[in-house]
Amino acid sequence: MKRIFPIITFLILLSLLGLIFFQFLWLKTAREVKEQQLRENVSRAVNEAGNKLVEEEMALPLKKKSDLIFPTDKMQNDIFKPSVIQRYSKEDMHNIIRKSLDNNFLKDVDFEFAVTQNSLAGDQIQSENFFKYYVDSSNHTQQVIPLIPPSGSNLENLAAEEFLVVIVPHQRTLILKGITWFILGAILFTLIITTAFFITIRTLIKQKKLSEIKSDFINNMTHEFKTPLATISLAVDALKNEKVTGNKEKTNYFTGIIKEENKRMNKQVETILQAALLDRQKVELNLKKLSAHAMITSAVNNILLPVEEKQGKLLVHLDAENDMIMADEVHFTNLINSILDNAVKYSKEHLVIKLFTSQAGHNLKVKIEDNGIGMNKETLHRIFEKFYRAHTGNIHNVKGFGLGLSYVKTMIVAHKGTIKVESTLGKGSCFFISIPLAR
Repeated sequence: MKRIFPIITFLILLSLLGLIFFQFLWLKTAREVKEQQLRENVSRAVNEAGNKLVEEEMALPLKKKSDLIFPTDKMQNDIFKPSVIQRYSKEDMHNIIRKSLDNNFLKDVDFEFAVTQNSLAGDQIQSENFFKYYVDSSNHTQQVIPLIPPSGSNLENLAAEEFLVVIVPHQRTLILKGITWFILGAILFTLIITTAFFITIRTLIKQKKLSEIKSDFINNMTHEFKTPLATISLAVDALKNEKVTGNKEKTNYFTGIIKEENKRMNKQVETILQAALLDRQKVELNLKKLSAHAMITSAVNNILLPVEEKQGKLLVHLDAENDMIMADEVHFTNLINSILDNAVKYSKEHLVIKLFTSQAGHNLKVKIEDNGIGMNKETLHRIFEKFYRAHTGNIHNVKGFGLGLSYVKTMIVAHKGTIKVESTLGKGSCFFISIPLAR
């Protein structure tokens, strides 16, 4: 597992970076294609508009009148050589160019135009922003075409050389609009894949930790069962001794040892089975309106002997005015007992345990404080995990399977309460429990 995990992480990360890289290249290519399409469409539209501007059929702004000097339009054109600027107003030109752009997939696209005597500057007719876009050459599409009348036209070679300049500004915005859905899709699926990647890595890390916890659990369980089994084996061997067989007092002593060790093993098996039931959520609480102080007193009485053996003190202050809660008597007593038992197990010299109750609104508050070895930040975050045990140097110097506080948390949640822990390494821990009062 230690070797496979880094390899899997590296391969997934490499795949993710490769996917992001090729998506970037794909979007870059799509942008270049859209840019080329835009330029081609603008070029076709401007050529189409230019052809319309120089068509012979277009009406002349000069009045048609027969007189002695200009009896025909052709003679009038021959003298004045009318240009595109003279033949069309600014609005007419705008409409012609607009229609050409619409016909070439550029509907509603903004544009600026000019008709000039040279191809570099709009010095005759232009829109107000023409020079601004002309200078900003990096963000517009520009098309310049000469306005040459068609061959055989009455206007051929009459007007001075003119150029139609059309600029479509905001090129980047237009291109981005064209590939918006591609970009959003790429970002969306990249986020999905990235999320799946992190979920996978987090799951692998959790599985790795769970594997380590289960290994510790098996080691602890082996040790916990090995001791009573060894004691039973010695007791059985002693009972086979002829001296013991004939001595009723010694026989009773060794049979008593076997019975006690058998109870101890049964209790450990029951603890493991109870954890399995909790994991499957098959434990049903028998909730009744009970006195929390009475159940706490029962748990305190159960722990008095171990506290006295360590020459410690247990200070109890039951100050809550209302202590009636909806609780399962067995499980509530057990969870208080588990916290007190842990305080004894992980204690130092001069053990002092303090237990307080108080009422806060519609909740009963229980505070259990000790001056034991305390916990570091990592242990504090993982204290309610199943099978997790705080390391104290030798893994077997404190007996247990790491199920006690997991059971406590599950039972408090089942009672619709909350639990919080504060601890300082080397100074002790403090558990804060809140349980709703009965109506």
